[in-house]
Amino acid sequence: MMLFLVGVHIFGFIAIGLLMLPALRDDNSDPGEDSGSSDDGWGNRPNVKPDPSRWPGGGIPLPDAEQSAVRLREPGRLADKVPAPERRPARPPVPSRPVRANA
Repeated sequence: MMLFLVGVHIFGFIAIGLLMLPALRDDNSDPGEDSGSSDDGWGNRPNVKPDPSRWPGGGIPLPDAEQSAVRLREPGRLADKVPAPERRPARPPVPSRPVRANA
């Protein structure tokens, strides 16, 4: 069992080393040289914007949005922008127990 665990770890270290070799290789090109590549995010394709007709259209229609009562990006406290809830009316006093007269 111990040999198996050691073998798995050695295999893993070798695999990681082989995967790291391309990343650690020295690139001999000077940074000032123009290698014909640009860094505009389009990869190896020509520098042409994609045709909008190829993109999926619209998607699921969204319901009409209701505007929020409070805008959180405005300055000030949130408590000042939200009106205080109305208070419940006071309950009527509880009638006291009737006192019996001794007759």
